[in-house]
Amino acid sequence: MAPSRRDQITMTGDEVAAFVAEQRTLICATNGPDGWPHLMPLWYVVRGEDIWAWTYAASQKVRNLERDDRATLQVEAGDSYDQLRGVMITANTEIVRDPAVVAELGAALAQRYAGTPLEPAAREAIRGQATRRVALRFLAQRVASWDHRKLAGAY
Repeated sequence: MAPSRRDQITMTGDEVAAFVAEQRTLICATNGPDGWPHLMPLWYVVRGEDIWAWTYAASQKVRNLERDDRATLQVEAGDSYDQLRGVMITANTEIVRDPAVVAELGAALAQRYAGTPLEPAAREAIRGQATRRVALRFLAQRVASWDHRKLAGAY
């Protein structure tokens, strides 16, 4: 029996890891207070098996995660159907409030997105922000992936 389309476009574990590591923005969906999904973009870093991000402690996404720790993350790329690739991760979320952990994560994010080592003044500014922010550790429960490039134009 021929493999299904789904099987043909699924990324391997290594492909998923490489794709998530190379992308820069994920969309985080949380369960809003009115029952509607709440979607917001986040910058992130990958640490081992987990994705980490930071955000303001008073943000709607944090209030949503305090009520219900479930989140769905999506990372995607591609400008045409034959180039679409992405990863969807359903995760439980740990909210980390320790300012030292938050500051260290903020520095890792700043370094990843700036692409250069951080100056002492930047590190100090991040430490100052850490008291108003939290770290979000997303613990994957399920991963789905797709890479339409694997179909080589056969749709």
